[in-house]
Amino acid sequence: MDLPRLAGILLLGALAAAAYLLAVRAHYRLRSPRPERVWVPCPDGTLLAVHHRRPAVRRFLEPVLLCHGLAANHTNLDFDPPCSLAHAFAEAGFEVFTVDWRGAGESRPARRWRRYAYDFDDLVDQDAPALLGYALAAAGAPEAFWVGHSLGAMVGYAVAGKGEPRLRGLCALGAPVYFSYRGWLARLMRLAVWAAWPVAFRQRWASIGLAPFLGHVTLPLTEALINPKAIAPPVLRKVYANVVSSMGYRLLRQLADWSSHDVFRSRDGGVDYRARLRSVKTPVLVLGGSQDGLAVPRAVLAQGEALGSDDKTVMLFGTENGDALDYGHGDLLFGERAPQEVYPRIIRWAAERATPLGAGTEMVPAAATRQVL
Repeated sequence: MDLPRLAGILLLGALAAAAYLLAVRAHYRLRSPRPERVWVPCPDGTLLAVHHRRPAVRRFLEPVLLCHGLAANHTNLDFDPPCSLAHAFAEAGFEVFTVDWRGAGESRPARRWRRYAYDFDDLVDQDAPALLGYALAAAGAPEAFWVGHSLGAMVGYAVAGKGEPRLRGLCALGAPVYFSYRGWLARLMRLAVWAAWPVAFRQRWASIGLAPFLGHVTLPLTEALINPKAIAPPVLRKVYANVVSSMGYRLLRQLADWSSHDVFRSRDGGVDYRARLRSVKTPVLVLGGSQDGLAVPRAVLAQGEALGSDDKTVMLFGTENGDALDYGHGDLLFGERAPQEVYPRIIRWAAERATPLGAGTEMVPAAATRQVL
């Protein structure tokens, strides 16, 4: 075959693949009205995309910050109802701010070629203060609730462990603060680092391409992230088409260090974020799934014990605790019963500790609780 003909075939193949991916994105796009988007500057010039969802009637002073996990973007928490914590909090009367961390979603790097040149410490030292400062100024409030899933919850722990006084409460969903990964899961982490070298693991378009087949086939290693029986296939397809973001090499390399040595520490090893859990004094709600392969139940219970707060609540969701299904890592957000079984617990916990508008500026602390389900 001559070279020009081969080039033409490859070009047609590339155009067909691009058309297919764009068609999948369009078919599975989110249908609910999108929140207001603003770009919030970080000290190093990164612009965070922050999505502000306003309540029809505001009932509480403190806003809610929704922070997504690894390989995700803000739609992880601001999805189409009913699988949307952002909508649920707004309906309850909270101002809601959902972030795209640097390297994810619509956030913009100071220099295009440095989009993935970041690690966990940058999220803690750069992104978190920018997000918190903007949300408080926009809401006109002195404190905020931090609600994070997986990596987003771990950033919240690191921020609270530094003694951040502007947190009214912290909710951690599926936070893998302890790492005892063995076998194929440990090998998968090493493989992800290898695949990401030297810049990023760009799995986003592959995720979109696979979306139409989900529910008909189960992808390998799915059980580490979700319980396939807990998420409706139409929702799962829409998740893969919208939520997944690529993962930066530097961040994955740091996570691999944590996984290999069972640590939760800064890039230089100088800060032990896990040890700082005992310094967290803000109210904390810790949630886990009975079938979570990343934040396993014993690790969820252990982080609850390690927290220094006098007001801490730990909940595990699964059939043994009376829930309809056993929850995996992503099922706490997208499980078929999550809007009825998980979301109300989170919102009630925050509402009990929030300041009702019209009640004056005095902040009355909620009663300390400790509940394990």
